[in-house]
Amino acid sequence: MWLGVDTGGTFTDFVLFDGQSLRVHKVLSTPDAPERAIIQGIHALGIHDVELSLMHGSTVATNAVLEGKGARTVFVTNRGLGDVLTLGRQARSELYNLQPEVKPPPVPAPLCLETGGRIGADGELVDPLSDDDLTALATAIDKLRPEAVAVCLLFSFLDDQYEQRIRDALPQGMFVSLSSEVLPVYREYERGIATWLNAWVGPLVHTYLQRLQAELPTASISVMQSSGGTMDVASAGHSAVNMLLSGPAGGLNGARHVAAASDISQLITFDMGGTSTDVALIDGAIELSGEGYVAGYPVSVPMVDLHTIGAGGGSIARVDAGGLLKVGPESAAASPGPACYGGGGPATVTDANLILGRLCETEFLGGTMQLDRASAEQRLSELARQLDCNLQEVAAGIIDIANEHMSQALRVISVERGIDPADFTLVSFGGAGGLHVCALAESLLMSKAMVPVGGGVLSALGMLAAPRSRQITRSIGQRLDELSDQQITLRAAALSAQGSHDLQGEGVSKDELSSELFLDLRYLGQSHALTVPWSSIAQVTEQFHRQHEQRYGHRLELAVELVSLRASVSGPQPELSLSGVLSEIAKTSGAQRQVKEDARVRLLQRSELMVNQRISGPALIVEPLATTWVADGWTAVTDGVGNLLLTRELATQ
Repeated sequence: MWLGVDTGGTFTDFVLFDGQSLRVHKVLSTPDAPERAIIQGIHALGIHDVELSLMHGSTVATNAVLEGKGARTVFVTNRGLGDVLTLGRQARSELYNLQPEVKPPPVPAPLCLETGGRIGADGELVDPLSDDDLTALATAIDKLRPEAVAVCLLFSFLDDQYEQRIRDALPQGMFVSLSSEVLPVYREYERGIATWLNAWVGPLVHTYLQRLQAELPTASISVMQSSGGTMDVASAGHSAVNMLLSGPAGGLNGARHVAAASDISQLITFDMGGTSTDVALIDGAIELSGEGYVAGYPVSVPMVDLHTIGAGGGSIARVDAGGLLKVGPESAAASPGPACYGGGGPATVTDANLILGRLCETEFLGGTMQLDRASAEQRLSELARQLDCNLQEVAAGIIDIANEHMSQALRVISVERGIDPADFTLVSFGGAGGLHVCALAESLLMSKAMVPVGGGVLSALGMLAAPRSRQITRSIGQRLDELSDQQITLRAAALSAQGSHDLQGEGVSKDELSSELFLDLRYLGQSHALTVPWSSIAQVTEQFHRQHEQRYGHRLELAVELVSLRASVSGPQPELSLSGVLSEIAKTSGAQRQVKEDARVRLLQRSELMVNQRISGPALIVEPLATTWVADGWTAVTDGVGNLLLTRELATQ
């Protein structure tokens, strides 16, 4: 059997595929030991004694970075460059703040060590690495007693022998990250940050995966990468920086898979969980980016191109010192959770949805979890008194503010990139996504939306739909018109061979492998690049001009520079049927529910909807793992796959 598991900040989701149909499950996360929730879910599914292939999306690396709880790490670089991570790019987050908050450096100065082994941009040795250098370095590291070491020498991506010699000189068993392996590209700051992040959270990830494997000794475990493919658990333990967007990458895989089953290829995804919301744009294929940020740090390893904000069902509502209602980014998470979870938590977006009648307290998680309406009313009443309004008004205000935060995020990945969202379908998932999808689509003047079958656990489903893959990147730094098609093809072949070797080592047959090549291009003199799929120099040059014009509104009569080559090597796409998901949706009772004082809406069970049955809003469509709010002016239809397709009536546009 194949099991997809997505560990989120509030819930841990499960999708089990037996080769014929799917089963779904959801439990509260256990942040202090994420494997506990996984084992709990496996026992609940009754598969603890079954041979499993487990595909896992983990937040261990992400949470460690966000919370600043990494391992004690020494940073090793060349002489004179010990403060490179502290200086960074000298960018200021608040341009006009004359007294900005002083943030601590990523690595304290005593843990930054300098040595030889420096080469120049031409690959020639500038400062040798002597035996005395290695002895001094090993002695210093022994005195500092770190848990991990990050090594980042200048231009090591041209010649990695000196980084390799440093690793060989360190004690066996120490967690060591080399920049020539983590991110072999130019820009020493970004490469150094990625290498340090990998070492900083690597021991935590490695230990966690070892605990998980020990709990499931007979299971074959794979881990989702930020790029949307999976790697085996042994490789993942040493590639923590490639797991920072593990869960969201699974969500995009799942969204693309279920949308394709309904013949939808242009989609804007909206993944709203309990703690955060991730948005992305898919135009046929999932786009990757090398310019992502996590907790303010640039993470230049290949990752899915998405935008994340601190807005989820657990986002806390409060009144600030100026008397204004604020929502998020702080979250009640799984503990204590929203007030309606009965754990003494604060007022949240989930509580507001409950008060507005958009959640059914007796049917939450398929009836396995009873919501505490009285606690939600108490918390929201406290806010209502501070704002001098009634309970319904404060609940509606919380929802409006949360929607505006998410609408702004959707504009970042569409309108701000020169893309009209009206040409796309808004695909919502995550436990809370269906409650907000209509309002968000309206805010972007979109008339089409989709709530996928199994949307409440779509990230876990995406784990099962992801192939084994590797993303290999190499810096080039040459004008495109100075290269030939053959030169690029030869260099691409070397990258593809490396990725193929890695995947074959994980058991993927050579005959099942496929590879794609992408070029990072920019105008000569620019700082940032756009990624274009490889075909020929003439075609990619023209495509780059068009893409630049769409993104920035103009094209230039300048030479185009090839910054980096990116090879994507993948195994076969898993065959995953969507049948059986609807049969997992529990039955609920009741025909109507009070939503507002002056409105009554239909309450429908998603499992009982007929194919092509039309439901006009306002209506609530309930299922164990999510609820969909069909707003007034919208119509919902279940297609043959089980996806819920929503359209907005023209009269309301």
